[in-house]
Amino acid sequence: MTPEPTPSQTVGPFFHDALLAEDQTRLVNPDHPSAIRVSGTVCDGAGEPVPDAMLEIWQADPEGRYAQPGDEFSGFGRCGTDAEGRFEFVTVKPGTVPSPDGRSQAPHIAVSVFARGLLKRLVTRIYFPDEEEANASDPVLVSVEDPDFRATLVARAGEVGYVFDVCLQGEKQIIFFDV
Repeated sequence: MTPEPTPSQTVGPFFHDALLAEDQTRLVNPDHPSAIRVSGTVCDGAGEPVPDAMLEIWQADPEGRYAQPGDEFSGFGRCGTDAEGRFEFVTVKPGTVPSPDGRSQAPHIAVSVFARGLLKRLVTRIYFPDEEEANASDPVLVSVEDPDFRATLVARAGEVGYVFDVCLQGEKQIIFFDV
């Protein structure tokens, strides 16, 4: 007897039920004097919004220090996208952090993207447009040789805070890192 192939099944979407019960979109109070908003849209290869994706962020504090036990600022956030694929975090702008080779990394936020059909998370970074000098020497950012691709990692200034759109495929796809 020849075995029949089993039907394929995509991963998720289960984030809204399993991982998003607690609001983790505010890393600081919106009234905090250093609070910034980072928002955007997750879209697929056709440019359509992904309404059931989840993003996790990890970042240093404004002094460039990652959270330690007992710290008030954890540096971690999690957000699901809404029906239009939108997400938003309230956080602080991170400071520079050292890279493993001792050079300084520009202020950035590490991002993991989870969505249906992805077997592994996608990893990217958000850099800030007002950090041109730091961005120009960041070892990870400059490792992206094509300037057009490199630009996909830099948020743009929005009406309120910064805007960073995550396009998973297609003409507007952003850079993802193999980690």
